[in-house]
Amino acid sequence: MADATARDVGEFGLIARVIDRLAGSPSVLLGPGDDAAVVAAPDGRVVATTDVLVEGVHFRRDWSSAYDVGRKAAASNLADIAAMGARGTALLVGLAAPADLPLAWSLELTDGLRDEAVLVGAAVVGGDVVRSDTLVISVTALGDLDGRDPITRSGARPGDVVVLAGELGRSAAGMGLLEAGTREGELVDAHRRPTPPYDMGPVLALAGATAMCDISDGLVADLGHVARASGVHIDLDAADELFLTGGEDHALVATLPGGAAVPEGARVIGRVLAGEPAVTVAGQPSRGGWDHFA
Repeated sequence: MADATARDVGEFGLIARVIDRLAGSPSVLLGPGDDAAVVAAPDGRVVATTDVLVEGVHFRRDWSSAYDVGRKAAASNLADIAAMGARGTALLVGLAAPADLPLAWSLELTDGLRDEAVLVGAAVVGGDVVRSDTLVISVTALGDLDGRDPITRSGARPGDVVVLAGELGRSAAGMGLLEAGTREGELVDAHRRPTPPYDMGPVLALAGATAMCDISDGLVADLGHVARASGVHIDLDAADELFLTGGEDHALVATLPGGAAVPEGARVIGRVLAGEPAVTVAGQPSRGGWDHFA
């Protein structure tokens, strides 16, 4: 059945084939196959986040393979877990798909989700499959704090420094190349398959991070959430536009006390000041970033 579709194998046939491709992890006490999974929570608290990817908005099948889409869908959620200072433990996946979606595409998507989860020691533990005219992938990620306090957006204080872990602007540059017709290259790959610095979430938490977030909508836009939640003014060092406004690299940005040591893998890119909540660049107003409804 090399050319089989979701219609050919049916809902339960598709689910069975997906389950066959999944891996376990030490955090998973009971995996797919029952009404619900059971995931260990040694900390006694569970960090949870969810994200939805819609074909034509977040990905295009003529730009990205199913495997790439799976990696990207998992990465966007696991980066949010890391931004809380936690480690990912499990993923739940909802797939709404046309009946003529090739079976091979669904299975390659599963492989991508599985392989990205493995990078942090997590596993896909369940989900749901439904029919839809539009291809939609919904991922919920769970995580564990390992006894630490969660790092929120509301703890930045005047005198803190702003630090970045990971790269910015590469995904936006890659999307620009794809729109121009380029289909291969390092920047194109960065858009198709982001590489969040997962390990740096707990590292920055242990270094004393006062606030942290994942950069999905652009540095200025996402730091705007931190500024408003913390009631502070954030001033960034001068940088190029893609660095400031490009999204979907899923780097981590955090604030650290001014006297704290900046851990290896992070670099200072700005400072937290007293004042009305705002984000400026070298003292000048700056706007930019992704807004689904703008």
